[in-house]
Amino acid sequence: MINNVMDVAYVDVSKAFDKVPHDLLANRLVKCGLDNTIESENGKTYFVKIHAPWEVLTTYAEVLNIKMPIKENDIPCAVETPFNWVAWPFRLPEIVMHPEPDYFTAPFSKERQELYLIDDENTFFSPSVRNRIVFYILTRCPYGTEEGKKKFGIKRLINNGTYSAAYPLHDCQYWRKANDPKCENERYTLYREWARFPRFFKEQPLDLIRKYYGERIGIYFAWLGFYTEMLFFAAVVGSICFLYGAFTMNENMSSREICEPSIGGEIIMCPLCDIKCDYWRLNSTCETSEYSHLFDNVATLFFAIFMGIWVTLFLEFWKRRQARLEYEWDLVDFEEEQQQLQLRPEYEAKCTQKRKNPVTQVIRGRKRLLSRILKYKCRISLIIASMIAVIVYRLAVYAAFASIMENTQTLQPIRGLLTPQLATSVTASFLNFVIIMILNFLYERIAIWITDMEIPRTHFEYENRLTMKMFLFQFVNYYSSCFYVAFFKGKFVGYPGSYTYMFDRWRNEECDPAGCLIELTTQLTIIMAGKQIWGNIQEAFVPWIWNWWGRRKARNNPENLYGRWEQDHDLQNFGALGLFYEYLEMVIQFGFITLFVASFPLAPLLALMNNILEIRVDSWKLTTQFRRPVAAKAHSIGIWQEILNGMAILSVVTNAFIVAFTSDMIPRLVYYYAYSTESDSPMSGYINDSLSVFRISDFLEKNRPEENPGNFSTCRYRDYRYPPDHEKQYTHTMQFWHILAAKMAFIIIMEHVVFVVKFFVAWMIPDVPAEVKAKIKREKYLTQKILHEYELYKLKQKLCEGRTDASMEKVVMATEGKVELSELM
Repeated sequence: MINNVMDVAYVDVSKAFDKVPHDLLANRLVKCGLDNTIESENGKTYFVKIHAPWEVLTTYAEVLNIKMPIKENDIPCAVETPFNWVAWPFRLPEIVMHPEPDYFTAPFSKERQELYLIDDENTFFSPSVRNRIVFYILTRCPYGTEEGKKKFGIKRLINNGTYSAAYPLHDCQYWRKANDPKCENERYTLYREWARFPRFFKEQPLDLIRKYYGERIGIYFAWLGFYTEMLFFAAVVGSICFLYGAFTMNENMSSREICEPSIGGEIIMCPLCDIKCDYWRLNSTCETSEYSHLFDNVATLFFAIFMGIWVTLFLEFWKRRQARLEYEWDLVDFEEEQQQLQLRPEYEAKCTQKRKNPVTQVIRGRKRLLSRILKYKCRISLIIASMIAVIVYRLAVYAAFASIMENTQTLQPIRGLLTPQLATSVTASFLNFVIIMILNFLYERIAIWITDMEIPRTHFEYENRLTMKMFLFQFVNYYSSCFYVAFFKGKFVGYPGSYTYMFDRWRNEECDPAGCLIELTTQLTIIMAGKQIWGNIQEAFVPWIWNWWGRRKARNNPENLYGRWEQDHDLQNFGALGLFYEYLEMVIQFGFITLFVASFPLAPLLALMNNILEIRVDSWKLTTQFRRPVAAKAHSIGIWQEILNGMAILSVVTNAFIVAFTSDMIPRLVYYYAYSTESDSPMSGYINDSLSVFRISDFLEKNRPEENPGNFSTCRYRDYRYPPDHEKQYTHTMQFWHILAAKMAFIIIMEHVVFVVKFFVAWMIPDVPAEVKAKIKREKYLTQKILHEYELYKLKQKLCEGRTDASMEKVVMATEGKVELSELM
């Protein structure tokens, strides 16, 4: 039994003795320097308790190049400003925000132990450093041979069922402090100050998170908190744009003309579907056209440009925040750990073809060409099938809704609010959301299958490839319907008598007379809000239910017999991809508020409210519902940074196209400046001008409605084409080409303006703040000076004792040279 909890990592064993003899396993662990004991209460499940002695910790701290404190930091902190009192309600106690003093650090060396601030060997290495070292040993501990090859690593033993789990312990219960007075009770502090929703307005204790969970999880919560802070500014501007649309709704001439009985009530529109649909009056879409002004107004253009600049500011300021964290958390000289570069066992087993590396002359496995070709075929086929399925559903449902709503008397009272276009959009959005949730599960399995088929060499490469595939699948899954409504719906309809059909069966959808923007807004709102609500419910309740079910057996056991290792074993496993899913969720949300934000200025507000809850839900489940993850280092958010940069550039293009082709802003501006005939009310007559005339007798038999109770001779449709009596009947008018040219010119101008501003802002804002650069140089100089003084002191000691050698003099000269170099820098 090992009494010092801080030195212990635990491994739960199931059926271990069926596959690996215990004596062999214990001997291997002892050879690696780890003390271990084994316990079992029921004779079925065995818990191997592992302890790393001081000698092992110091050895591997040097191997892993872990930086440890050598002197307390004497660089002055930031000066308090008179406005700091404003942030006082949002601050946590200093002992929570900064649980440890700031130190100058240096890579640990066993030969220079007296150089480091070692007050107590039991507390010198933090718990996260301890469990990281133990896990590093476990992943490399050999346990046997097979076909002349060594078998090693706890991950392999877990995969083959020898072990069921490997995890470090929490330091105490989250709802109360431990009985041991030496326990720091960090889990309890995190729960009280961070993981409860009533603390949603407080800052996050990032240093304590990093100390308890490691830098990798700390970086995620730092990024999520910074992203949420920046969303506040986007939410404020978006709310102002929305309020502008609400206050100017009655001034919108287009909706007024549509609602006017003498104008919209006299305009007869062509049927929305073939044969079964009737002719309808334009003013039946009065309410829809009024609400569309909330999002389709002048503020839409301003907000699209603002968000293009906001994205740049967010990414650039995050780089600066990340640079500060790298300095504060001793990650400036951090390199990827060796475990990230370790070859995966699957790679060695599946790569039957070998080739020699021309640089290292080492023979390595070679990937099969078939797996490379197959992965791209599978990916492309799934993407195309997903997009076609969404479009076909919308076309089929649209025709059904148009027919039902036209011919069902009970639906007539709500036709003003629920047009066939809007009904299709709403139902398609809800159904699409359900399908998205189902396909998420499928896409995850497919992405893992394709990545396994590629046989990546290292765990680091495997995670990066899986990240890209999962993101691409989710990108199509979540955004395909939005892309369809924004850029394809209503663009390839044709005209009465010559409609365009998909697969010669489904007639393409038409936009509402007020435009497609309101439908895009509906689609975006339902999918984004539904995903956020469902995601939080799933994250909070699913692990809680599983833990409640697993804890039933503990109710019959006295608390003193229900050990910490058993309590933690009954919690959920966070998993190696735990953070991956958290990042993926936030990056998908980032796409909603950037790619289509021109259609829904309230999207940042929804994201802000979700993220305030998301931070507390993630912290709550990590602190209370999951086993303690193995600490891992990370100096950035990794490949997600590149994905965010790509989406930021794409968002400028998509928003420019939304303003140009999805909204009615450009056609209205062209009419205002080039075709308006009334100086007192320049927008009067716009609706009539935007609708073309079709002679009903020109309908083909497959399009002609069954009935014409009003004996109408003509109907109107949304397009710019010559009337039937014109020599160029049903061909596009010159106004159509003027509008198209204006749209293309607007896209080019807006993209160039936003890109110029983006790149100028990125150039103006340095990635690393000047004070951080100065602190890094200062710390390097002082560290080298301390090391030089230490070596000089050791040399003097040896001289006084009458023993010296050339190697010690060389070390002193080398450290002196480093000090001089640091001074020059």
